Amino acid sequence: MAKKVSRRLRALLEKVEDRAYSPLEALNLLKETATAKFPEAAEAHIRLGIDPKYTDQQLRTTVVLPKGTGQTVRVAVIARGEKVTEASNAGADIVGSEELIDQIQKGMMDFDKLIATPDVMPQVAKLGKLLGPRGLMPSPKGGTVTFDIAAAIAEFKAGKLEYRADRTGIVHVMFGKAAFTPEDLLINLKALQESIDRNRPSGAKGRYWRTVYVSATMGPSIAVDVSALRDLKVSEVA
Repeated sequence: MAKKVSRRLRALLEKVEDRAYSPLEALNLLKETATAKFPEAAEAHIRLGIDPKYTDQQLRTTVVLPKGTGQTVRVAVIARGEKVTEASNAGADIVGSEELIDQIQKGMMDFDKLIATPDVMPQVAKLGKLLGPRGLMPSPKGGTVTFDIAAAIAEFKAGKLEYRADRTGIVHVMFGKAAFTPEDLLINLKALQESIDRNRPSGAKGRYWRTVYVSATMGPSIAVDVSALRDLKVSEVA
């Protein structure tokens, strides 16, 4: 049975032409189509020419969004000794050692990002089945396994995001709020594009960038001109 399209979405779809828009034009349209009754996120869906079933074609890394995420990020830290105090002083929302691991095992999930020091990772490993599906398992590639606790907390609270290509080679990532100005959204999207290029997997062959679409959480997909985005200089919009 075909999924029914709401009257609201039908009206929004009529505003989107079947073509690739210039980056700023696409983001202006994203804002125009963010008409839900709640503050919508700005999302990017980027198809890359990679096959993540091969280890040398996997993409998992982080990006710092210059204009932030528009979200309040709750950070939990699992550490030992003086690192517990360091985490508290650096603004972590939840801090603990083995007792925090036990609380998480019992279902406590009042955080958006979990950071751990390398020395506690053998104990944190038992949380893998619980945290993995939620994208919360600490990892060195994601910048969430580190002894530099203060810097990690500051970065994630300021707008650092972890992202990865899914099994079909598509990166789905929130790069701000629809309420941001088009220029601020563009600065964040450009930072994401540069991060994806900088971290191109060694096994990626042929055309790396395939398609880029942006949308508000409840809005229609809007195609972005990939070449125009990659050729854009941040100084042109900053």
